[in-house]
Amino acid sequence: MVRSLILSLRPGQWTKNLLVFAGLIFGSQLRNTDSVLKAVSAFAVFCALSGVVYLINDIRDREADRLHPKKSKRPIASGALSPGVALAAAGVLCAGALAWAYAINLKFAAIALSYVILQTLYSITLKHLVILDVLTLSGGFVLRAAGGAAAVSVAFSHWLLLLTLLLALFMALSKRRAEIVTLASDAAGHRRILAEYSTYLLDQMISVVTASTLLAYAFYTMSPETVAKFGPGLVYTIPFPLYGIFRYLYLVHQRAGGGNPSETLVTDKPLLLCVALFVGAVILILYGPWAISPKI
Repeated sequence: MVRSLILSLRPGQWTKNLLVFAGLIFGSQLRNTDSVLKAVSAFAVFCALSGVVYLINDIRDREADRLHPKKSKRPIASGALSPGVALAAAGVLCAGALAWAYAINLKFAAIALSYVILQTLYSITLKHLVILDVLTLSGGFVLRAAGGAAAVSVAFSHWLLLLTLLLALFMALSKRRAEIVTLASDAAGHRRILAEYSTYLLDQMISVVTASTLLAYAFYTMSPETVAKFGPGLVYTIPFPLYGIFRYLYLVHQRAGGGNPSETLVTDKPLLLCVALFVGAVILILYGPWAISPKI
């Protein structure tokens, strides 16, 4: 039962919560031990809360999941974990995580609570509303980024919040496209909202979001505010998101990937190397001997 419960928390999806460290890095707090510890705590809180959301989602969708070739193997859908035990575990985990969030600071706790409410609403009803479903998923990533900044008590650029929203929207739309392609005529039976989408519509939306994401990051690196805080160096990191997004599109269209963004990011070596080089370049620019400002 314990093993089934842990599997239901989907630790393989916790890489999404690494976004909370963006505030630490771009807030120039990476050398501050107290801030690092708070960011790690914020990461743990979001891992716990995302696990709560997965439990609630799996309880509600257990009947539909039993018809899916992969989801039918999930502990709740397969019967390895009872809905009652899963619900009780979700309640205890949620209360503990929110208490931990409050111990970090009140603002972070408010964002963490907002995340749980938004994602629970998604599991209950918003995932059945076209366009709102992907916007809600993207909103969860924005709350992660904002929560990470709140945990270490730094401001977070509006450009970065917009970029987070657009990048998350890009991945959510790509996920919907991959689901339609993979499930084909059975798509609507496994996920009702897929009946409202088509590959053509999703390709149009992905094209808009792709261009917007790259432009948002370019504008952020060249904005007077960013240059005044960090110098002009970030503009040289533009090739990394450019390659990363194009690589992801390649995997979606040519390799039938994108159905599980977290898995794609950690299993595709070129994409993983691109992310690692990007993070390394940003840290070098923001924290190297030429860094012009110790503050965000």
